[in-house]
Amino acid sequence: MPRAGSPQLPPGGAVPPAPMNIGEAADPPFAVLPDPASLFGRRAARFAELAPEHPLEAYLRFLASVAGAQRDCLDGLPEPVLPPPVELERAYTHSMPPVPFGRFEADAVFDATLTAFLDRLAVADGLPQASRDAIEGLRAADADARRAMADAVLVGSIPEDAVAPHVLMAAALQVHFTRAAARLDASRLTPVADAACPSCGSGPVASMIVGWPGAHGTRFCACSMCGTLWNVVRIKCLLCGGVDGIAYHTIEGAPDVVKAETCEQCHGYVKILHQHKDTRLESVADDVGSLGLDLLLAEEDWVRGGANPFLTGY
Repeated sequence: MPRAGSPQLPPGGAVPPAPMNIGEAADPPFAVLPDPASLFGRRAARFAELAPEHPLEAYLRFLASVAGAQRDCLDGLPEPVLPPPVELERAYTHSMPPVPFGRFEADAVFDATLTAFLDRLAVADGLPQASRDAIEGLRAADADARRAMADAVLVGSIPEDAVAPHVLMAAALQVHFTRAAARLDASRLTPVADAACPSCGSGPVASMIVGWPGAHGTRFCACSMCGTLWNVVRIKCLLCGGVDGIAYHTIEGAPDVVKAETCEQCHGYVKILHQHKDTRLESVADDVGSLGLDLLLAEEDWVRGGANPFLTGY
């Protein structure tokens, strides 16, 4: 008998693959750009909804405040600076991300974004002293220290002894890249790689099966940085592209709307959210909220492939 809380599969192995499209014929767009206010507002609400009686309740409530500050800092920010038209055209034409994270510059717009975000977060109710200390430390950091923190976030190498200020930096970077991505031409975006955002090149936090009209039952990856969604076929490993040995794991007794899609070929996994069954699901929030699934899979030596700066240190 399986132990309580362990990832479960039906007798005989993997969960049977779901059909590519369910119900209606689907003709999904390749990419859906984010609406920053809506994205951060939904994320804040979902973090708050997941928090009560959760093992990570205090952290989820903190992240609800972070997402709320991300939403509230948007008003009055200067317009983000996009690459020159010739560079945008080159990116669209040659299947490159138009606002690549690897070319991030901490310009005046980002400085204003970081300041506005920290100011909004500082007045949130119930922040622990450690969070307030991290806010003040980031405010006091010089340009070189801030750039080093931004680089660490963008390349996924956040030091475990300095998680708090890096989480705040990650939140400001999400605002920055989400605002830039929202100003792109979705119709010009083309695939970069299954596990690379077509807007900024960052990795997906998770994928989602959606229930949108005209796209019901199709899968979209959700960018961990800019919030862009991009369509990828189902029953395929996002990490290595393999289509054999795909299985789906969940926690026994938990709702089956958040699963881990594992791949026997690379022994990695990325979570998949069944948003068509529960429209409240939000990629970043539900990834943190389902940390228990990551911990159980780690015991079986599966390697997490989803990107989420808010899970550093767990």
